[in-house]
Amino acid sequence: MGSMRRRWLLLAVILTAPSGCDNVTWGGAEVRLQGPGDQPPGEVSDAAPEEATDTAQAGLPEGPILLAGTRQGDTVTLVAVAEVHGPGLTELPTDAQIPDFLSRFVEARLAAGTEVVLFSDGTRVGRLTIGEAHVDDRFCPPRAAVTGVVEMVPGAARARRFLALLDSTSTERPYTAYHTYDDDYDQRVASLSLAATEIRQVGAAWPPSVLESRADMQAFRLPESTGPGFAATFLYRDRLAVAAPEQNAYAIFVMGEPAQNGYQAAFQWYRRVADEGKGAPRYFDHLDWNGDGTSEVLLDVFGTDRRWFAALAQRNGTWVRTFQDPCGGTGN
Repeated sequence: MGSMRRRWLLLAVILTAPSGCDNVTWGGAEVRLQGPGDQPPGEVSDAAPEEATDTAQAGLPEGPILLAGTRQGDTVTLVAVAEVHGPGLTELPTDAQIPDFLSRFVEARLAAGTEVVLFSDGTRVGRLTIGEAHVDDRFCPPRAAVTGVVEMVPGAARARRFLALLDSTSTERPYTAYHTYDDDYDQRVASLSLAATEIRQVGAAWPPSVLESRADMQAFRLPESTGPGFAATFLYRDRLAVAAPEQNAYAIFVMGEPAQNGYQAAFQWYRRVADEGKGAPRYFDHLDWNGDGTSEVLLDVFGTDRRWFAALAQRNGTWVRTFQDPCGGTGN
């Protein structure tokens, strides 16, 4: 940033006790919007907090940690997704695998005062200073969740979903213009076409209305793409929530990318409840979290009793699913 002065929006996040069990929204913090300060906040410190034990010997992850969170109304939270390891993601251990993992992981990597860099729509938009941590057991497996003070550039005031990196090198990523995209008519029509093609190819039951089966639709633009693309989730006898599906339910997720004559399929995922259990994915956000020059996509997946994460990446020019929490194999 050099000597350039920026004005910032400061979101003071105060931890509150969760009320009830909301299967879809993310809870955990009360946010109030304050006026921008006259001075920009300092850069995130490259120095890792002091650790009481050697993380390698303790079986704790030492690499960059990917976190994900969302802001809906006055609530904000970030949960630890996975460790960024080489070109992909590696699942975080559980307390069953490593005794007291969550508490020791929080103490070593997510202690109060630790700062993480925030991204939205692939763009660096600010930072979060961790204030407090708790366990979010709406996920499978249960996740370490953090709240704290969030500072964002004013241009990103509309941002509602965030990816975050706990990694000293993330502070070297530049700030760029933040953009949001609304899906348009051509994208909506293309999503219906891609879903219909997938239904025919996999031999799935035909819904009464493909249009009405579309449960989620989001437009976005990858930095390396020629234009905006989209992702859409179609559900048959199910809903995009942590809830039991009906008999013979299935989910279809499609991702479309710009092509010469409109849009072409970039990725499809058909999941039949009878075969794999419920797993209804939706697009969450994208980011080049491993720094290889191409974006990855994070999916938020809803099961019968819990939710989990999956990730997509490009391999030799083709989008493939490169990560899914173990819970995804059982449809919890």
